[in-house]
Amino acid sequence: MDILLAHGYFLLEDAHERKVMKPYPPLGILYLSSYLKSQGFSVGVFDSTFQNLTAFAEAIAKERPQVVGLYVNLMTKFNILKMIRIAKDAGAIVVLGGPEPPHYASEYLRHGADIIVRGEGELTLASLLPHLAQYRLTALDQVDGIAFLDDNGKVIETTPRGFISDLSQHPWPDREAIDLPAYMQVWKTHHGKSSVSVIHARGCPYTCTWCSHSVYGSTHRRRTPADAAEELLWIKETYHPDLIWYADDVFTINHRWFFEYQKELKNRNVRIPFECISRADRLNEQVVEALAEMGCFRLWNGSESGSQRILDAMNRKVEAADVRAKTQLLQKHGIETGMFIMLGYEGEELHDLEETVAHLKEANPDIFLTTVAYPIKGTPYYAQVEDRILSDSAWEQRSDRDLVVAGRRSKRFFKFATRWMVSEVALHHARTNGGASPQRKLRLAANAAIGKAGMLLTQGERVQAGKNYHAIHASGN
Repeated sequence: MDILLAHGYFLLEDAHERKVMKPYPPLGILYLSSYLKSQGFSVGVFDSTFQNLTAFAEAIAKERPQVVGLYVNLMTKFNILKMIRIAKDAGAIVVLGGPEPPHYASEYLRHGADIIVRGEGELTLASLLPHLAQYRLTALDQVDGIAFLDDNGKVIETTPRGFISDLSQHPWPDREAIDLPAYMQVWKTHHGKSSVSVIHARGCPYTCTWCSHSVYGSTHRRRTPADAAEELLWIKETYHPDLIWYADDVFTINHRWFFEYQKELKNRNVRIPFECISRADRLNEQVVEALAEMGCFRLWNGSESGSQRILDAMNRKVEAADVRAKTQLLQKHGIETGMFIMLGYEGEELHDLEETVAHLKEANPDIFLTTVAYPIKGTPYYAQVEDRILSDSAWEQRSDRDLVVAGRRSKRFFKFATRWMVSEVALHHARTNGGASPQRKLRLAANAAIGKAGMLLTQGERVQAGKNYHAIHASGN
Protein backbone atom coordinates (compact mmCIF):
# COMPACT_ATOMS: atom_id res chain seq x y z
CA MET A 1 0.00 0.00 0.00
CA ASP A 2 1.04 3.61 -0.51
CA ILE A 3 0.09 4.70 3.01
CA LEU A 4 -1.42 3.33 6.20
CA LEU A 5 -3.55 5.92 8.01
CA ALA A 6 -4.12 5.70 11.75
CA HIS A 7 -5.02 7.74 14.82
CA GLY A 8 -4.18 7.38 18.50
CA TYR A 9 -7.56 7.18 20.25
CA PHE A 10 -7.72 3.90 22.20
CA LEU A 11 -11.12 3.86 23.88
CA LEU A 12 -10.60 0.92 26.19
CA GLU A 13 -7.34 2.33 27.55
CA ASP A 14 -8.85 5.69 28.55
CA ALA A 15 -10.67 5.62 31.90
CA HIS A 16 -12.59 8.83 31.23
CA GLU A 17 -13.71 7.73 27.77
CA ARG A 18 -14.82 4.37 29.16
CA LYS A 19 -17.19 6.24 31.48
CA VAL A 20 -18.65 8.29 28.64
CA MET A 21 -18.72 5.55 25.96
CA LYS A 22 -19.72 7.81 23.09
CA PRO A 23 -17.08 7.07 20.44
CA TYR A 24 -17.26 8.37 16.89
CA PRO A 25 -15.14 7.29 13.91
CA PRO A 26 -12.12 9.41 12.89
CA LEU A 27 -13.79 11.29 10.04
CA GLY A 28 -10.59 13.20 9.30
CA ILE A 29 -8.59 10.16 8.23
CA LEU A 30 -11.64 8.63 6.56
CA TYR A 31 -11.85 11.73 4.37
CA LEU A 32 -8.14 11.37 3.64
CA SER A 33 -8.66 7.72 2.74
CA SER A 34 -11.54 8.35 0.34
CA TYR A 35 -9.75 11.23 -1.37
CA LEU A 36 -6.47 9.38 -1.82
CA LYS A 37 -8.28 6.30 -3.14
CA SER A 38 -10.10 8.52 -5.64
CA GLN A 39 -6.68 9.67 -6.85
CA GLY A 40 -5.50 6.10 -7.40
CA PHE A 41 -3.49 5.50 -4.22
CA SER A 42 -3.57 2.26 -2.25
CA VAL A 43 -4.65 3.16 1.28
CA GLY A 44 -5.03 1.18 4.48
CA VAL A 45 -6.78 2.39 7.63
CA PHE A 46 -5.92 1.24 11.14
CA ASP A 47 -8.80 2.36 13.34
CA SER A 48 -7.39 2.35 16.85
CA THR A 49 -10.67 3.03 18.71
CA PHE A 50 -11.36 -0.59 19.70
CA GLN A 51 -7.72 -1.74 19.39
CA ASN A 52 -4.47 -1.34 21.35
CA LEU A 53 -0.81 -0.60 20.65
CA THR A 54 0.00 -4.29 20.26
CA ALA A 55 -2.56 -4.57 17.48
CA PHE A 56 -1.04 -1.51 15.79
CA ALA A 57 2.44 -3.06 15.93
CA GLU A 58 1.04 -6.30 14.47
CA ALA A 59 -0.66 -4.38 11.65
CA ILE A 60 2.59 -2.58 10.84
CA ALA A 61 4.53 -5.84 10.85
CA LYS A 62 1.95 -7.52 8.60
CA GLU A 63 1.37 -4.72 6.08
CA ARG A 64 4.92 -3.26 6.04
CA PRO A 65 3.67 0.13 4.76
CA GLN A 66 6.24 2.45 3.23
CA VAL A 67 4.46 5.45 4.76
CA VAL A 68 2.43 5.70 7.96
CA GLY A 69 0.19 8.75 8.37
CA LEU A 70 -0.90 9.53 11.92
CA TYR A 71 -3.60 12.00 12.92
CA VAL A 72 -2.70 13.80 16.18
CA ASN A 73 -4.54 16.00 18.64
CA LEU A 74 -3.63 16.91 22.20
CA MET A 75 -5.79 14.08 23.52
CA THR A 76 -3.89 11.39 21.56
CA LYS A 77 -0.37 12.82 21.76
CA PHE A 78 1.08 10.28 24.19
CA ASN A 79 -0.16 7.28 22.21
CA ILE A 80 1.08 8.86 18.98
CA LEU A 81 4.61 9.22 20.36
CA LYS A 82 4.62 5.45 20.95
CA MET A 83 3.13 4.76 17.52
CA ILE A 84 5.82 6.86 15.85
CA ARG A 85 8.49 4.64 17.37
CA ILE A 86 6.69 1.44 16.35
CA ALA A 87 6.38 2.62 12.75
CA LYS A 88 9.97 3.88 12.60
CA ASP A 89 11.33 0.63 13.99
CA ALA A 90 9.57 -1.12 11.09
CA GLY A 91 11.30 1.15 8.59
CA ALA A 92 8.29 3.30 7.64
CA ILE A 93 8.34 7.00 6.85
CA VAL A 94 6.12 8.71 9.43
CA VAL A 95 3.91 11.65 8.44
CA LEU A 96 1.89 13.49 11.07
CA GLY A 97 -1.20 15.64 10.57
CA GLY A 98 -4.00 17.18 12.58
CA PRO A 99 -4.24 20.27 14.81
CA GLU A 100 -1.41 19.41 17.22
CA PRO A 101 1.79 18.83 15.16
CA PRO A 102 2.14 22.07 13.15
CA HIS A 103 2.71 24.18 16.26
CA TYR A 104 5.02 21.59 17.82
CA ALA A 105 6.80 20.62 14.62
CA SER A 106 10.28 20.75 16.15
CA GLU A 107 9.28 18.53 19.06
CA TYR A 108 7.48 15.90 16.99
CA LEU A 109 10.21 15.78 14.37
CA ARG A 110 12.86 15.34 17.05
CA HIS A 111 10.80 12.53 18.57
CA GLY A 112 10.94 10.50 15.37
CA ALA A 113 8.40 11.89 12.89
CA ASP A 114 9.76 12.58 9.41
CA ILE A 115 7.23 15.06 8.07
CA ILE A 116 4.50 17.29 9.45
CA VAL A 117 1.52 18.17 7.25
CA ARG A 118 0.46 21.74 7.94
CA GLY A 119 -3.25 22.37 7.45
CA GLU A 120 -5.67 20.34 5.32
CA GLY A 121 -4.15 17.01 4.39
CA GLU A 122 -5.70 15.70 1.19
CA LEU A 123 -3.94 17.79 -1.46
CA THR A 124 -0.64 17.72 0.40
CA LEU A 125 -0.60 13.93 0.76
CA ALA A 126 -1.58 13.48 -2.87
CA SER A 127 1.52 15.48 -3.78
CA LEU A 128 3.77 14.07 -1.06
CA LEU A 129 3.24 10.34 -1.63
CA PRO A 130 4.58 10.25 -5.23
CA HIS A 131 7.53 12.37 -4.09
CA LEU A 132 8.36 9.94 -1.28
CA ALA A 133 8.04 6.97 -3.64
CA GLN A 134 10.60 8.52 -5.96
CA TYR A 135 12.90 10.55 -3.74
CA ARG A 136 12.25 9.23 -0.23
CA LEU A 137 13.16 11.99 2.24
CA THR A 138 15.23 14.12 -0.12
CA ALA A 139 14.22 17.38 -1.84
CA LEU A 140 11.25 17.81 0.51
CA ASP A 141 11.40 21.55 0.01
CA GLN A 142 9.68 20.92 -3.34
CA VAL A 143 6.46 19.84 -1.58
CA ASP A 144 4.13 22.59 -0.35
CA GLY A 145 2.30 22.41 2.97
CA ILE A 146 4.80 20.47 5.09
CA ALA A 147 7.50 20.87 7.73
CA PHE A 148 10.63 18.73 8.14
CA LEU A 149 14.17 18.84 9.54
CA ASP A 150 16.99 19.68 7.17
CA ASP A 151 20.45 18.12 7.36
CA ASN A 152 21.45 20.62 10.03
CA GLY A 153 18.47 19.81 12.25
CA LYS A 154 16.65 23.03 11.43
CA VAL A 155 12.86 22.98 10.97
CA ILE A 156 11.96 23.89 7.39
CA GLU A 157 8.39 24.98 6.63
CA THR A 158 7.47 24.97 2.95
CA THR A 159 4.96 27.25 1.23
CA PRO A 160 1.47 26.85 2.71
CA ARG A 161 -0.88 24.89 0.50
CA GLY A 162 -4.33 26.16 -0.49
CA PHE A 163 -7.55 24.56 0.68
CA ILE A 164 -9.96 22.39 -1.28
CA SER A 165 -12.35 24.93 -2.76
CA ASP A 166 -15.31 22.66 -3.61
CA LEU A 167 -15.99 20.15 -0.86
CA SER A 168 -18.78 18.54 -2.86
CA GLN A 169 -16.16 17.27 -5.32
CA HIS A 170 -14.54 15.45 -2.40
CA PRO A 171 -15.83 11.88 -1.95
CA TRP A 172 -17.68 11.07 1.25
CA PRO A 173 -15.59 9.72 4.14
CA ASP A 174 -14.46 6.12 3.72
CA ARG A 175 -16.72 4.65 6.38
CA GLU A 176 -16.51 1.23 4.77
CA ALA A 177 -12.80 1.09 5.67
CA ILE A 178 -13.72 0.66 9.35
CA ASP A 179 -16.18 -1.31 11.45
CA LEU A 180 -18.82 1.40 11.79
CA PRO A 181 -21.44 -1.00 13.22
CA ALA A 182 -19.09 -1.55 16.19
CA TYR A 183 -19.39 2.15 17.06
CA MET A 184 -23.14 1.99 16.70
CA GLN A 185 -23.34 -1.07 18.94
CA VAL A 186 -21.39 0.68 21.71
CA TRP A 187 -23.87 3.52 21.57
CA LYS A 188 -26.80 1.12 21.54
CA THR A 189 -25.45 -0.86 24.49
CA HIS A 190 -24.59 2.10 26.70
CA HIS A 191 -27.16 4.71 25.64
CA GLY A 192 -30.02 2.78 24.08
CA LYS A 193 -29.65 4.36 20.64
CA SER A 194 -27.06 4.11 17.89
CA SER A 195 -25.42 7.23 16.48
CA VAL A 196 -23.44 8.16 13.36
CA SER A 197 -21.44 11.36 12.83
CA VAL A 198 -21.31 13.56 9.74
CA ILE A 199 -19.62 16.84 8.89
CA HIS A 200 -20.86 19.08 6.11
CA ALA A 201 -18.47 22.01 6.50
CA ARG A 202 -14.84 22.81 7.19
CA GLY A 203 -13.51 25.69 9.18
CA CYS A 204 -14.92 28.41 11.41
CA PRO A 205 -14.69 32.13 10.57
CA TYR A 206 -15.21 33.30 14.15
CA THR A 207 -12.43 34.77 16.26
CA CYS A 208 -12.63 33.15 19.71
CA THR A 209 -9.13 33.66 21.11
CA TRP A 210 -8.77 30.23 22.71
CA CYS A 211 -9.91 28.19 19.69
CA SER A 212 -7.47 26.48 17.33
CA HIS A 213 -7.74 27.02 13.56
CA SER A 214 -4.69 24.88 12.90
CA VAL A 215 -6.11 22.60 10.19
CA TYR A 216 -8.70 24.63 8.28
CA GLY A 217 -7.58 28.16 9.11
CA SER A 218 -10.31 30.80 9.36
CA THR A 219 -12.02 29.61 6.20
CA HIS A 220 -15.57 28.36 6.03
CA ARG A 221 -16.50 26.00 3.22
CA ARG A 222 -19.64 23.91 2.87
CA ARG A 223 -20.73 21.03 0.70
CA THR A 224 -23.83 21.68 -1.39
CA PRO A 225 -27.13 20.98 0.40
CA ALA A 226 -27.97 18.28 -2.17
CA ASP A 227 -24.65 16.47 -1.72
CA ALA A 228 -24.96 16.63 2.07
CA ALA A 229 -28.52 15.30 1.96
CA GLU A 230 -27.50 12.47 -0.38
CA GLU A 231 -24.88 11.36 2.13
CA LEU A 232 -27.45 11.32 4.93
CA LEU A 233 -29.84 9.29 2.77
CA TRP A 234 -27.03 6.79 2.09
CA ILE A 235 -26.25 6.56 5.82
CA LYS A 236 -29.93 5.98 6.57
CA GLU A 237 -30.26 3.22 3.99
CA THR A 238 -26.89 1.59 4.77
CA TYR A 239 -26.59 1.78 8.57
CA HIS A 240 -30.06 2.72 9.89
CA PRO A 241 -28.81 4.85 12.84
CA ASP A 242 -31.14 6.09 15.54
CA LEU A 243 -29.28 9.42 15.86
CA ILE A 244 -27.01 11.73 13.88
CA TRP A 245 -24.26 13.93 15.29
CA TYR A 246 -23.49 16.95 13.09
CA ALA A 247 -19.85 17.71 13.85
CA ASP A 248 -19.87 21.09 12.07
CA ASP A 249 -18.43 23.90 14.21
CA VAL A 250 -21.58 26.03 13.71
CA PHE A 251 -24.32 24.01 12.07
CA THR A 252 -26.71 26.92 11.37
CA ILE A 253 -24.06 29.45 10.37
CA ASN A 254 -25.40 29.91 6.81
CA HIS A 255 -29.17 30.31 6.86
CA ARG A 256 -29.65 30.03 3.10
CA TRP A 257 -27.70 26.76 3.09
CA PHE A 258 -29.51 25.50 6.18
CA PHE A 259 -33.02 25.99 4.80
CA GLU A 260 -32.03 24.50 1.45
CA TYR A 261 -30.60 21.48 3.29
CA GLN A 262 -33.85 21.13 5.20
CA LYS A 263 -35.72 21.05 1.88
CA GLU A 264 -33.31 18.50 0.36
CA LEU A 265 -33.74 16.16 3.33
CA LYS A 266 -37.53 16.47 3.11
CA ASN A 267 -37.43 15.68 -0.61
CA ARG A 268 -35.59 12.44 0.23
CA ASN A 269 -37.88 11.57 3.14
CA VAL A 270 -34.94 11.65 5.56
CA ARG A 271 -35.64 12.61 9.15
CA ILE A 272 -33.20 11.26 11.72
CA PRO A 273 -33.07 12.78 15.22
CA PHE A 274 -29.83 14.71 15.69
CA GLU A 275 -27.75 16.96 17.90
CA CYS A 276 -25.48 19.76 16.75
CA ILE A 277 -23.51 22.84 17.79
CA SER A 278 -24.39 26.44 16.98
CA ARG A 279 -24.19 30.01 18.26
CA ALA A 280 -26.88 32.24 19.72
CA ASP A 281 -26.43 34.86 17.01
CA ARG A 282 -27.09 32.23 14.31
CA LEU A 283 -30.43 31.21 15.80
CA ASN A 284 -33.84 32.84 15.40
CA GLU A 285 -37.45 31.73 15.57
CA GLN A 286 -37.51 30.46 11.98
CA VAL A 287 -34.22 28.57 12.33
CA VAL A 288 -35.26 26.97 15.61
CA GLU A 289 -38.62 25.93 14.17
CA ALA A 290 -36.78 24.30 11.26
CA LEU A 291 -34.36 22.55 13.62
CA ALA A 292 -37.27 21.07 15.55
CA GLU A 293 -39.03 19.97 12.36
CA MET A 294 -35.83 18.32 11.10
CA GLY A 295 -35.49 16.30 14.31
CA CYS A 296 -32.99 18.25 16.40
CA PHE A 297 -33.29 16.94 19.93
CA ARG A 298 -30.31 18.74 21.45
CA LEU A 299 -28.29 21.82 20.51
CA TRP A 300 -24.99 22.75 22.13
CA ASN A 301 -24.29 26.43 22.55
CA GLY A 302 -20.81 27.78 23.23
CA SER A 303 -21.81 30.07 26.08
CA GLU A 304 -18.34 30.03 27.76
CA SER A 305 -19.20 32.70 30.36
CA GLY A 306 -22.09 34.71 31.73
CA SER A 307 -19.85 37.74 32.10
CA GLN A 308 -20.04 40.01 29.06
CA ARG A 309 -16.66 41.43 30.03
CA ILE A 310 -15.05 38.00 29.71
CA LEU A 311 -16.93 37.17 26.50
CA ASP A 312 -15.60 40.39 24.99
CA ALA A 313 -12.07 39.55 26.17
CA MET A 314 -12.44 36.19 24.39
CA ASN A 315 -13.55 38.00 21.22
CA ARG A 316 -16.58 35.70 21.21
CA LYS A 317 -18.77 38.27 19.44
CA VAL A 318 -21.85 37.06 21.26
CA GLU A 319 -24.12 38.61 23.89
CA ALA A 320 -24.72 36.73 27.13
CA ALA A 321 -28.31 37.98 27.19
CA ASP A 322 -28.85 36.60 23.68
CA VAL A 323 -27.47 33.21 24.76
CA ARG A 324 -30.06 33.11 27.54
CA ALA A 325 -32.88 34.15 25.22
CA LYS A 326 -31.97 31.60 22.56
CA THR A 327 -31.64 28.84 25.16
CA GLN A 328 -35.22 29.49 26.23
CA LEU A 329 -36.34 29.71 22.60
CA LEU A 330 -34.88 26.28 21.88
CA GLN A 331 -36.58 24.80 24.91
CA LYS A 332 -39.90 26.37 23.89
CA HIS A 333 -39.66 24.31 20.70
CA GLY A 334 -38.83 21.10 22.56
CA ILE A 335 -35.08 21.09 21.88
CA GLU A 336 -32.76 20.24 24.75
CA THR A 337 -29.99 22.75 25.33
CA GLY A 338 -26.38 22.18 26.28
CA MET A 339 -23.78 24.80 27.17
CA PHE A 340 -20.01 24.83 27.37
CA ILE A 341 -18.65 26.94 30.24
CA MET A 342 -15.02 27.98 30.58
CA LEU A 343 -13.58 29.06 33.93
CA GLY A 344 -10.28 30.82 34.51
CA TYR A 345 -9.94 32.85 31.33
CA GLU A 346 -7.46 35.70 31.51
CA GLY A 347 -8.72 38.51 33.76
CA GLU A 348 -11.61 36.58 35.29
CA GLU A 349 -12.56 37.62 38.84
CA LEU A 350 -15.01 36.34 41.43
CA HIS A 351 -17.78 38.62 40.21
CA ASP A 352 -17.41 37.16 36.70
CA LEU A 353 -17.96 33.67 38.10
CA GLU A 354 -20.97 34.93 40.02
CA GLU A 355 -22.36 36.41 36.80
CA THR A 356 -21.87 33.06 35.12
CA VAL A 357 -23.82 31.26 37.82
CA ALA A 358 -26.61 33.82 37.56
CA HIS A 359 -26.50 33.39 33.77
CA LEU A 360 -26.86 29.61 34.07
CA LYS A 361 -29.73 29.93 36.53
CA GLU A 362 -31.65 32.30 34.27
CA ALA A 363 -30.91 30.40 31.04
CA ASN A 364 -31.61 27.07 32.76
CA PRO A 365 -29.94 24.82 30.15
CA ASP A 366 -30.71 21.10 30.31
CA ILE A 367 -27.00 20.36 30.71
CA PHE A 368 -23.76 22.29 30.88
CA LEU A 369 -20.15 21.14 30.82
CA THR A 370 -17.27 23.02 32.43
CA THR A 371 -13.58 23.29 31.70
CA VAL A 372 -10.76 25.44 33.02
CA ALA A 373 -9.15 27.54 30.29
CA TYR A 374 -5.78 26.33 29.03
CA PRO A 375 -3.61 27.89 26.32
CA ILE A 376 -3.47 25.90 23.06
CA LYS A 377 -0.34 26.71 21.10
CA GLY A 378 -1.07 28.65 17.94
CA THR A 379 -4.10 30.49 19.36
CA PRO A 380 -4.31 34.21 20.22
CA TYR A 381 -4.87 33.27 23.86
CA TYR A 382 -1.60 31.34 23.92
CA ALA A 383 0.23 34.30 22.38
CA GLN A 384 -1.32 36.62 24.95
CA VAL A 385 -0.02 34.67 27.95
CA GLU A 386 3.01 33.00 26.35
CA ASP A 387 5.58 34.65 28.59
CA ARG A 388 3.71 33.36 31.68
CA ILE A 389 3.01 29.77 30.63
CA LEU A 390 4.29 27.22 33.14
CA SER A 391 4.51 23.44 33.35
CA ASP A 392 5.61 20.82 35.84
CA SER A 393 6.81 18.30 33.23
CA ALA A 394 8.74 17.94 29.99
CA TRP A 395 7.02 18.31 26.60
CA GLU A 396 6.73 14.57 25.92
CA GLN A 397 5.04 14.08 29.31
CA ARG A 398 2.38 16.79 29.02
CA SER A 399 -0.28 18.16 26.71
CA ASP A 400 -1.52 21.73 26.40
CA ARG A 401 -4.25 20.79 28.87
CA ASP A 402 -1.56 20.54 31.53
CA LEU A 403 -0.20 24.06 30.99
CA VAL A 404 -0.91 26.73 33.60
CA VAL A 405 -0.52 30.49 33.56
CA ALA A 406 1.52 32.34 36.16
CA GLY A 407 -0.59 34.69 38.24
CA ARG A 408 -3.80 32.76 37.70
CA ARG A 409 -5.64 31.21 40.63
CA SER A 410 -4.67 27.71 41.71
CA LYS A 411 -6.07 24.37 40.60
CA ARG A 412 -7.54 24.00 44.09
CA PHE A 413 -9.50 27.23 43.64
CA PHE A 414 -10.98 26.07 40.33
CA LYS A 415 -11.85 22.69 41.79
CA PHE A 416 -13.88 24.46 44.47
CA ALA A 417 -15.30 26.95 41.93
CA THR A 418 -16.51 24.14 39.70
CA ARG A 419 -18.06 22.34 42.64
CA TRP A 420 -19.87 25.51 43.69
CA MET A 421 -21.04 26.35 40.17
CA VAL A 422 -22.34 22.88 39.31
CA SER A 423 -24.06 22.38 42.68
CA GLU A 424 -25.51 25.89 42.91
CA VAL A 425 -27.04 25.69 39.43
CA ALA A 426 -28.30 22.14 39.99
CA LEU A 427 -29.91 23.27 43.27
CA HIS A 428 -31.63 26.14 41.49
CA HIS A 429 -32.77 23.73 38.78
CA ALA A 430 -34.14 21.32 41.40
CA ARG A 431 -36.02 24.07 43.22
CA THR A 432 -37.40 25.57 40.01
CA ASN A 433 -38.33 22.45 38.07
CA GLY A 434 -39.30 20.27 41.01
CA GLY A 435 -38.97 16.51 41.17
CA ALA A 436 -35.87 16.44 43.37
CA SER A 437 -36.06 14.82 46.78
CA PRO A 438 -35.37 16.83 49.92
CA GLN A 439 -32.25 14.72 50.45
CA ARG A 440 -30.88 15.62 47.01
CA LYS A 441 -31.55 19.31 47.59
CA LEU A 442 -29.76 19.09 50.91
CA ARG A 443 -26.72 17.42 49.30
CA LEU A 444 -26.61 20.04 46.57
CA ALA A 445 -26.86 22.88 49.09
CA ALA A 446 -24.04 21.35 51.16
CA ASN A 447 -21.83 20.90 48.09
CA ALA A 448 -22.51 24.46 46.95
CA ALA A 449 -21.62 25.78 50.40
CA ILE A 450 -18.42 23.73 50.53
CA GLY A 451 -17.45 24.94 47.07
CA LYS A 452 -18.08 28.60 47.91
CA ALA A 453 -16.21 28.34 51.19
CA GLY A 454 -13.29 26.66 49.44
CA MET A 455 -13.18 29.43 46.85
CA LEU A 456 -12.97 32.07 49.57
CA LEU A 457 -10.23 30.15 51.38
CA THR A 458 -8.13 29.63 48.23
CA GLN A 459 -8.82 32.84 46.30
CA GLY A 460 -5.42 34.19 47.32
CA GLU A 461 -3.55 31.17 45.92
CA ARG A 462 -1.83 32.07 42.65
CA VAL A 463 0.25 29.92 40.32
CA GLN A 464 3.91 30.94 40.34
CA ALA A 465 7.12 29.65 38.79
CA GLY A 466 9.34 27.95 41.31
CA LYS A 467 9.48 24.61 43.02
CA ASN A 468 6.48 23.03 41.24
CA TYR A 469 6.35 24.85 37.91
CA HIS A 470 8.89 26.13 35.42
CA ALA A 471 8.53 28.53 32.51
CA ILE A 472 8.46 26.33 29.43
CA HIS A 473 9.85 28.93 27.03
CA ALA A 474 12.70 29.86 29.32
CA SER A 475 13.64 26.20 29.78
CA GLY A 476 13.25 25.38 26.09
CA ASN A 477 10.92 22.41 26.58
